[in-house]
Amino acid sequence: MEKLRLAQAGETDRPLLGVLRGARRDVPPIWLMRQAGRYLPEYRALRAEKGGFLELVHDSAAAAEVTLQPIRRFGFDGAILFSDILVIPHAMGQDLTFGVGEGPRLAPALVDRALAELAPVPQRLSPVYETVRLVRRGLPGETTFLGFAGSPWTVATYMVAGQGSREQAESRRYAYRDPKAFQAIVDAIASLTVDYLCGQIEAGVDAVQLFDSWAGSLSPAQFERWVIAPTARIVAAVRARHPGTPIIGFPKGAGGKLPAYARETGVDAVGIDETVDPVWANGEIPAGMPVQGNLDPLALIAGGAPLQKSVATILAAFADRPHIFNLGHGILPDTPIDHVAAVIAQVRGT
Repeated sequence: MEKLRLAQAGETDRPLLGVLRGARRDVPPIWLMRQAGRYLPEYRALRAEKGGFLELVHDSAAAAEVTLQPIRRFGFDGAILFSDILVIPHAMGQDLTFGVGEGPRLAPALVDRALAELAPVPQRLSPVYETVRLVRRGLPGETTFLGFAGSPWTVATYMVAGQGSREQAESRRYAYRDPKAFQAIVDAIASLTVDYLCGQIEAGVDAVQLFDSWAGSLSPAQFERWVIAPTARIVAAVRARHPGTPIIGFPKGAGGKLPAYARETGVDAVGIDETVDPVWANGEIPAGMPVQGNLDPLALIAGGAPLQKSVATILAAFADRPHIFNLGHGILPDTPIDHVAAVIAQVRGT
């Protein structure tokens, strides 16, 4: 009976999926945020062949290849869909461009244009679903396939300002000045995100993650309204349609607000960034809840003894709960490949 339970949980054949469903493992599964990307020479070669980033995302065969590259090289326990959080505003009708050295741009910026002026183009999401289907066919059976979307607050900051910013001041001012209009933007993002995540699940992903990269810029009250509430809405709606699919929430920068996020959003697992003390997190996050994280990407670049110590500290902190080893944010382009291999070996004890 116990073997049957573990098999149903995915613990025996897909370790990462089993942990997301609450199974603790002596050797935690591992994947790294942005593991498909610029630190890999095979990615750089394909990017040079295909052109711009958005062109690569919209080329389903190429995006599937990028998703699979780190699995072939490192044998991670999880594959993360190669796409971008800004495909949602693109499908909502904003123009999306990626300038060289400039980052993404969305137009028109909603700080001075009405949401109602946008003409939705939902077919812009079709290449992503095709990418999922292609990856599913090429993925090893033991590898958990993770889809994702940006959380409404983070996506809204780009839609309002037309670009990213470290303090999100323009979007925060907008939310205070006209909360009704900002609520409409967040609600529209949440509604499409539910359909988008369900579309990924129906195409073949095993679990999904919500990235709230700018959650740390908000006051506690604003965090409740713009992070926790819309995330809870998305989680409930996705779970109603796909009750067996785990959902990871990653509110980067949440800090002391992390326990409330873990309790109130309904996510199955919570990701923590590198600024959070893992010992504190283990004591504050609900008992038995799977945790993902939280190696500093700069420690991964540094390598050597500091890297080994950081990995050991994280493993010890979460030794008694379901844990997925990961970074505290995305892997950086100048990360040495041999450092990635060293972390995998340390985590797996090989």
